[in-house]
Amino acid sequence: MSEYSKKVRSALDAAVTAIGGQPRSGQIEMAEAVANALSDRHHLLVQAGTGTGKSLAYLVPALVHGKKVLVATATLALQRQLVERDLPKIKVALDKELNRDISFAIYKGVGNYICLQKMNNAPNDPEAQAVFEVSTLEADAKRLRAWAQSANATGDRDDAPEVDRRVWAANSVSGRECMGADECPSGSKCFAALAKAKAQTADIVVTNHTLLAIEIVDSHPILPERDAIVLDEAHEFMDRTTQAVTEEITAARVSRAANMARKHMPGKAGDGLFKASEKFAKAIGDYADDLKADPTKAGRLDKLPAVLEAPLRAVKEGVSAVTALISADSGIIDPNSMAERARVKGALNEISQTATKLLKPGHTHVLWFEPTYSTLYLAPLAVSDVLRGNLLTKTPVIATSATLTVGKSFDAIAKNIGFVIGGKNDEENEEDESEDDDKGMMDPANLQILDVGSPFDFANQGMLYLPKDLPEPGRDGPSKEVLTELGELIEAAGGRTLALFSSWRGVEAADEHLRNVLAELKIPIITQRRGDSVGPLVEKFAKDEKSILLGTISLWQGIDVPGPACTLVAIDRIPFPRPDEPVLSARAAEADAAGGSGFMQISLPRAALLLAQGTGRLIRSLDDRGVVAILDSRIVNKRYGSILLNSMPPFWRSSDGAVIKDALRRLDAQYLKK
Repeated sequence: MSEYSKKVRSALDAAVTAIGGQPRSGQIEMAEAVANALSDRHHLLVQAGTGTGKSLAYLVPALVHGKKVLVATATLALQRQLVERDLPKIKVALDKELNRDISFAIYKGVGNYICLQKMNNAPNDPEAQAVFEVSTLEADAKRLRAWAQSANATGDRDDAPEVDRRVWAANSVSGRECMGADECPSGSKCFAALAKAKAQTADIVVTNHTLLAIEIVDSHPILPERDAIVLDEAHEFMDRTTQAVTEEITAARVSRAANMARKHMPGKAGDGLFKASEKFAKAIGDYADDLKADPTKAGRLDKLPAVLEAPLRAVKEGVSAVTALISADSGIIDPNSMAERARVKGALNEISQTATKLLKPGHTHVLWFEPTYSTLYLAPLAVSDVLRGNLLTKTPVIATSATLTVGKSFDAIAKNIGFVIGGKNDEENEEDESEDDDKGMMDPANLQILDVGSPFDFANQGMLYLPKDLPEPGRDGPSKEVLTELGELIEAAGGRTLALFSSWRGVEAADEHLRNVLAELKIPIITQRRGDSVGPLVEKFAKDEKSILLGTISLWQGIDVPGPACTLVAIDRIPFPRPDEPVLSARAAEADAAGGSGFMQISLPRAALLLAQGTGRLIRSLDDRGVVAILDSRIVNKRYGSILLNSMPPFWRSSDGAVIKDALRRLDAQYLKK
């Protein structure tokens, strides 16, 4: 064992002791693999099942090695776990072990922090003035201002008091609208700048997938320099990257930019843009009404609809006229006026760039219109090429999650992230590789793949219920038979259920049915509604052991409720992408056109990873016991079912409902005795 490996093992022992944990073989194996990746400079793809303690397995080797590491997560819950729980707990122990002061920081996009210049200049800001006109919003604004002026305020939205989103928007700016701390009159106190300065010197910087994705795709530095990147919750990274670089435009965004421009640059150009924004708003509103009246017109668009093309082109021309005047108007010396001008130019540039792309979408992008919110979207058909070129050639990347395999294979997730599997990428050649070596760049094919398992005994701790005779799911939500079976399972479990649905229709149907059949049992039913924040729902569910929680896709991942509050996880159907989901259906169609199978290459892997995440909500500790019930008979009656089953934890399986319900009753009785 090398000296470095010995130091990693010793530091890991100290960190595990500091958090009150126990040594785990999978954690040790993963930590050693991470240490090798950092020292030998290669990529690592590691599946670490629930209970492994993967955060320490990548944090400790990085700190021992002295590398500056960027950790990117998909969820706010994991960010908080790292910054508020794991890192503070291990810091004291590792400071002593490594004989130095280790440091860590969190960094988010500019829009996640209060803009002091905008807040302090509120009387002259149109968005702030609009807020003050609504009495309830004015109270929110005063509360936010008081907090921002308090001692030790971070300016971070996640630490701030809960306020209406319009109030937050009136007191924050996007990255494009920020003039930069060096020029800003409030720059010395800027919350975003202070957070970034702290992150620049930290050993470990925690951020989110979205910010990293924007930096990678734009090839423009946003985050601090680093020696390596950890992608935690890596199964989410391709989707988060796609979302981060999806262009969108609404009448409200265009109107906001036009109003800002008109105030800053009154006259013919400002009036012209304002009129163009009004015409665009009418056109997009009429188009939305047309689609709502005839849903068959919805879905992917080959090009911008003719009724929207001319209004959007007029907006783009209006933006260009105002931008030219603002750029020529260089006589402003007042810092607050300069900051306002930077915001106006930023808002206009965003509209201009989005409009340009929407007017010529090209075959590499997917264009669609969402009538509910009257929004045009444009997303890249693929992101793996840009991830390969701008991420995997720069620094070692450690990609990890509890769920990375589809039917025991890592290929799907590896290709999504951009790794080269089984030899050279088609686009590469020997010349390119030798040039990369000369430049010290990373090779996307230099990848170690590892599965360290889980410390949990899934076969003895959990049961997987697979009823064969339920009707296959249709488009109208769960069948009567599925809802009846769900009610009987919940009754047997005495509540204690997380019920996951693939659609809002399913959630609503289950809520109505269960409130009827469970009425006499006094089982509290917590139902997720559109727009609900996940955190409070889960806290309420965990607090009342007899309650049940009904929810959709946002509850399938990242929910950690160990103990008797969650002994049944019920899933209404295999979470295949909807046929009308624009990006995934376009990717599937492309795979079909290339002679492959869109179902096997796109739809099935996506469903498998999400199903594995959903089933992973059950066993969260060594003491947990319970049942996962998949109320979709296709998983046992279709040939592809074996791929899905092989992507899940190895629970003991049964199709006998009587056996399963009896086990749930016994488990409920045990918990009631305690």
